[in-house]
Amino acid sequence: MKLGVFMVLFGDRSLTEALDYVAKSGLDTVEIGTGGYPGKAHCDPAELLADKAKLRAFAQAVQDRGLEISALSCHGNPLHPNAEVARQYHEDFENTVRLAAELGGLDVITFSGCPGESDTSQNPVWVTCPWPEEFTKVLDWQWQEKVIPYWSRQHQFLQEHGVRVAIEAHPGFVVYNTETMLRLRETCGDTIGMNFDPSHLFWQGMDPVACIKELGQKDAIFHFHAKDTAFDTRNMSLQGVLDTKSYRDELQRSWIFRTVGYGHGEKTWRDIISALQLVGYNGTLSIEHEDSLMAVDEGFQKAVAFLKQQVIREKHDNVWWA
Repeated sequence: MKLGVFMVLFGDRSLTEALDYVAKSGLDTVEIGTGGYPGKAHCDPAELLADKAKLRAFAQAVQDRGLEISALSCHGNPLHPNAEVARQYHEDFENTVRLAAELGGLDVITFSGCPGESDTSQNPVWVTCPWPEEFTKVLDWQWQEKVIPYWSRQHQFLQEHGVRVAIEAHPGFVVYNTETMLRLRETCGDTIGMNFDPSHLFWQGMDPVACIKELGQKDAIFHFHAKDTAFDTRNMSLQGVLDTKSYRDELQRSWIFRTVGYGHGEKTWRDIISALQLVGYNGTLSIEHEDSLMAVDEGFQKAVAFLKQQVIREKHDNVWWA
């Protein structure tokens, strides 16, 4: 297993400065933003696709530092009910797929998207319960009229380019848990898998180890984000986990995102890494920093040190049966 980082963390630095820092920190891979919510700080696919010399220089900058690209990320909502917004996210996705193909068939990471409740909606509508009955009707309409047609077409597009898409299961989008991830994959095609981010599963009450085993047995884990979640038991006891307060209102929230090891301890993360090994995942653990209680460099370096220790221990623990 390799250690890497989601480079959006260093969006205020140039590509070469960020790559130098990552290489100096002893990591193996970088995940690079190519549009959508992550932005294009280090990579504009349309620009690189239009200029082969720039494309070669981009790839060489990574290679010269002994690094690899684990994935290209363009998280967005191509199912947005606003047609222009959806078009922009879809364009970022298509250009990212084309660039991934040029770079040797890299995986592309994004969200599943979320439509509105009808063709006249202005904003996405995420359905979280089956009653009143109109909620179930909306959910059925979303999948049959929007989700399945769109991702079936993207499956064909991905096949044509020899690229896979890793959907990040995230509340607010139609794929947010194991069941919805497998529904999308089984309905639309096996070029569609998961970017497994346990932080979004923890706060929904899911067990990442159980999810890894279920998804892994179906070869559905394509990429992994290393990010943690911490809970405030008092706030959670009072208001549950469906918390819409700002992530900056840490004192009042039921949960917040944390650097790995600051939400769940060593045993939990060792179990997660062991489960990944059991299902044959040999890809990257890509550090994603969204810890509002730590500065960027502090959170990143703590995550690097913590994960290096866990991966080394797992390799050592398993030597006896190799």
